[in-house]
Amino acid sequence: MSSDRIVVGIDVGTTKVCALIAEVSDDDHLEVIGTGIVPSRGLKKGVVVSPEEVVESIVSAVNKAEQQSGFKIVSAFVGISGAHISTQSSQGVVAVRHPDRQISPDDVQRALEAARVVNVPNDREIVHVLPRHYVVDGQDGIKNPIGMLGHRIEVQTTIVSGALTSVNNLVRCVERAGIGIDSLVLQPVAAGEAVLTEAEREIGVTLIDIGSGTTDVGIFVEGALMFACVLPVGGFQVSNDLAVGLRTPFAAAEEIKIRHGYALPELLEDDRTIDVSAFDTGDGRPVSRRQVSEIIEPRLEETFELVLEQLDRAGLRGLPAGVVLCGGTAQLGGIRRLAAEVFHAPVRIGAPTGIYGLTDQISTPAFATSVGLLKWGLDQEFEPTTSRGGMPLANIGSAVTNWLRNFLP
Repeated sequence: MSSDRIVVGIDVGTTKVCALIAEVSDDDHLEVIGTGIVPSRGLKKGVVVSPEEVVESIVSAVNKAEQQSGFKIVSAFVGISGAHISTQSSQGVVAVRHPDRQISPDDVQRALEAARVVNVPNDREIVHVLPRHYVVDGQDGIKNPIGMLGHRIEVQTTIVSGALTSVNNLVRCVERAGIGIDSLVLQPVAAGEAVLTEAEREIGVTLIDIGSGTTDVGIFVEGALMFACVLPVGGFQVSNDLAVGLRTPFAAAEEIKIRHGYALPELLEDDRTIDVSAFDTGDGRPVSRRQVSEIIEPRLEETFELVLEQLDRAGLRGLPAGVVLCGGTAQLGGIRRLAAEVFHAPVRIGAPTGIYGLTDQISTPAFATSVGLLKWGLDQEFEPTTSRGGMPLANIGSAVTNWLRNFLP
């Protein structure tokens, strides 16, 4: 087996499946050595609707990444989304076991397990138990209590859960593609790893990841996820509105959105005419760029207002660091200004940072979740005795041979 430290992330999205393989350097930097990006089939609004097609898409993306990197993917961190996702708060309290009262990793783990014991319906599955902060003998605001002295440790957590069937369907698709799952990772949690700064996470920030099928929202305060939700709307609805409004096929509308779309018609300086017939085989009439923008704006404004409703329900509107937008739809011109008008807050577009290697394709907001899965994986402790992530393709044969020798005289 190779001693290489490999992290693999697989983002199974509504329009694309992205498999990334990264090597971890001695100083814990991620170098992307393999990318596999293919169109996604079999998902609707982030949820599996055709398992066979999802498996095929995953296999195709994985094969591309393996061929480019020379590594065989053994297991991966896999993103999860969908409107079935919900969050709730929980706390766990345990006594410190050691006679010298020094808090150990085991004590922290027991506190997290205690927090996991919450009232979750039978048809739901816990995806994450994410610590916000710890309290040791009444002293709160502690980020990492390991090594401290105390009698009692308490942890405040955010519990992320999903519909049991939706979670299991995704897990089965990944496993049927021949990939083990290191961990399911909520997509806004992953995206936050890729595009948010430590300062933003500390003072309070709203992350909005606008994909094709879903809009994922994550609220981060004091460095940790406080609240998350997934709305079943995204870039697909924008393209669909254009297809109806311009009377053109969906694929042509998608292309027009990408090449000529703008979120705020009143700020559009370039109002050139678009020949719709150039994007499909029909007799589409010419339209102005402003007309296209006037179709896009209401849908995006409605999406942001739906997010505002969720923030108001959670009592988390108006956080100091404002809003960070990512996802494919966040690349639309003018969307930052439109969001700033709706949220009455500072808004920036977030692109992945802190990665090296084959990054040309994945350094855009559309790949925030994909890159974030690698960063999340890097933050998890490595088990050097396992083949987590991957092994060199050249070693696969010898590994099988060594395994067979155990059964030979």
